[in-house]
Amino acid sequence: MFAKVLIANRGEIAVRVIRACRELGIGSVAVYSELDRDALHVRLADEAYALGGQTAAESYLNTDAILGALEKSGADAVHPGYGFFSENADFARAITERGVTFIGPPPAAIEVMGDKISAREAAEKVDVHGVPGSTAILTNSAEVVAFGEANGWPVAIKAAFGGGGRGMKVVASADEAADQLASAQREALAYFGRDECYVERYLTKPRHIEVQILADTHGNAVYLGTRDCSAQRRHQKLIEEAPAAGIPADTIRQMGEAAVAVAKGCDYTNAGTVEFLYEDGGFYYLEMNTRLQVEHPATELVTGVDLVEQQLRIASGEPLAFTQNDIEIRGHSIEVRINAEDPAGGAFLPSPGPITALTPPDGFGTRWDAGYEAGDEISQFYDNLIGKLIVWGRDRDVAINRALRALGELTIEGIATTIPADIAILEHDDFRANEHSTKWVEEVLDLSGVSTTGASTVEDDEPKIKREVDVEVNGKRFSVAMWVPESTAAVPAGGSTRRRRGGTSGATGASGSGEVTVPMQGTIVKVNVSVGDTVAIGDVIIVLEAMKMENNVTAEKAGTVIELGVAEGDSVGGGDVVAVIG
Repeated sequence: MFAKVLIANRGEIAVRVIRACRELGIGSVAVYSELDRDALHVRLADEAYALGGQTAAESYLNTDAILGALEKSGADAVHPGYGFFSENADFARAITERGVTFIGPPPAAIEVMGDKISAREAAEKVDVHGVPGSTAILTNSAEVVAFGEANGWPVAIKAAFGGGGRGMKVVASADEAADQLASAQREALAYFGRDECYVERYLTKPRHIEVQILADTHGNAVYLGTRDCSAQRRHQKLIEEAPAAGIPADTIRQMGEAAVAVAKGCDYTNAGTVEFLYEDGGFYYLEMNTRLQVEHPATELVTGVDLVEQQLRIASGEPLAFTQNDIEIRGHSIEVRINAEDPAGGAFLPSPGPITALTPPDGFGTRWDAGYEAGDEISQFYDNLIGKLIVWGRDRDVAINRALRALGELTIEGIATTIPADIAILEHDDFRANEHSTKWVEEVLDLSGVSTTGASTVEDDEPKIKREVDVEVNGKRFSVAMWVPESTAAVPAGGSTRRRRGGTSGATGASGSGEVTVPMQGTIVKVNVSVGDTVAIGDVIIVLEAMKMENNVTAEKAGTVIELGVAEGDSVGGGDVVAVIG
């Protein structure tokens, strides 16, 4: 087993890996950006090293900085978590070339399966087939249009080196192709460091089913049941379940065997997930995620298998201690992702800022995996996942009721969260009847009456207190107890001199006054208008990126643009007036 593991990630997954290491007697090494200097994963780790920078590109996607921390720490293994470098073959190779173990699949398998295009081809070689799509990297929007006209609309543009819904855009017609391709490429580059995309058919009412697999270095591979991840918004999951309900046992077996075949076909080792779309009794291969999934705890609760422990054991060369016949699914589990987003009206607007209070739920069959505690801050520069509530029940109905009970106990203040939407989903008759699909949240679920009470509407003015602060010596972090001012006010990167409109709301646009305001802190990635342009109600004025998601800020008044206060690349704060329509 390893002596020391560096976790090249942040948030709740870094915390999860640190805890698994501690249980196995393995030392843990955290890395952190300037904004994460006092983050929970840094506080919990045995050692922590500064990467520098604020954005993901400057820190957690900075290979040289991570390799520097690896050298300083002397760690003999690296766990990539998910997101960032978890599916980057070049990063895995840079680790292994230094004689350090990469806790994941070999670089060659990542190259095959991490690239969604070659992954489709690899799956077809073992007779596992996916949704009709192109295997060529898109070079222009005309290729999207040609595919849509040949195969029917809508189509999906997807990040070739991504997953989790990031860099995925649905194109309903030829008129949308250019803008949606550009948006997908921007998101893919921001989240995965690469902007290659491809296109495939977009099914109208599928369920998103995935199969968890484990494969060791001795030729053994098993599947650990299924998960249903159909409750999504923006193609990103809100609620996941294990096992997938209402699917015939024979079909479940076929999916599991197909997943193992795909893994063995590319000499895959460690934990991985093979995803399928299920519709009208048939299933289609979607992609393979060459990493641990966010929703892995749902599988852990119904199988009793600690997946992070298994990752560490497999990477250290141990064979699996169980076979397929040993895997038993007991009861039902539900995982609820708690994101810093305001779901009011179905907008799901990112809500960065300080968490002023956080009280997790407790009780039988209840688990809370989080990357933050009260006093921590959600930054606009990173993913907005606060934590995950996972519950277990003897059957699906019990699990749903337990999840609702636990959500009622969960208190998070200072920021808006997805909790109201989670409750609306779990209480809905369609969800209880298992009649929802990947489109259901956005097309059927009525969130017009949903409101959030967690967001702070006043500036923070807390007094000075005694707290732990950090100092760095040669890039290594140490904690020191000192009396210091506690500042929790969220200030946009680089500051802002833009006008602010009082009483900022969560709307994506402006009031009838003609002032176009941004609803949250973020970065301008596209400006669609110039001074003097004529706009109509609903026209997109700017595109704002916050927490790696793009948000359209639209005009709520028709007229002429008489002021424009931003350019691409500018940082803005919630409530900033970015344009005025006269």
